[in-house]
Amino acid sequence: MSWYTKLNQYFTEEEMKAPEHFDYLLNHKSDIYKLDATDQYVMLYAEFDTFIFADYLYVDSSVRSNGIGKKLINKLKKKNKTIILEVEPPTEDDVDCTKRLKFYQREGFGHAHKINYEKKSLKTGELVSQCLLYWSPSLIFQSDVYESIQHIYNEIHTDFPDGIYDIEPLPGNQVVQWSPNESNLFTSQKAVFSL
Repeated sequence: MSWYTKLNQYFTEEEMKAPEHFDYLLNHKSDIYKLDATDQYVMLYAEFDTFIFADYLYVDSSVRSNGIGKKLINKLKKKNKTIILEVEPPTEDDVDCTKRLKFYQREGFGHAHKINYEKKSLKTGELVSQCLLYWSPSLIFQSDVYESIQHIYNEIHTDFPDGIYDIEPLPGNQVVQWSPNESNLFTSQKAVFSL
């Protein structure tokens, strides 16, 4: 099974990029966009000067809870840069999401809860809210994450050749916004059911 098929079977259609978009990133942005895949896992990430964006991290269900996810995160941590990733907000009935959040919390990730991040799926047109998580080897502020996610949105999510999608992406200033009233996933009462 190809790495794309694995991702496509695991992630929702709203979360997935088109195969041609991946091809563009891997071939035309190969200096920053990387694929690390085996039969047990798939990791796609973009490495910039001061931070890493973990675009997709998938571990096959047959080998989960064997430390593979931790090894992959540690591989990124060894680069000594801030790591940023997107996760779907928790719901009571999504066990996988709860497990992912617990995993990232154990790995020392924080929730950039002051940033509202809602992008339009380029495959379905639906608005998709996501939470931003980050880890850093040194002190950073959510304003740093805010600047980084704007860069990610422009360089990774919306940079692709014409004709791949029929849907136009939203402008970055509509996708990434300050929202000081958001609750922290790792400390709020509404997240207690899942964490």
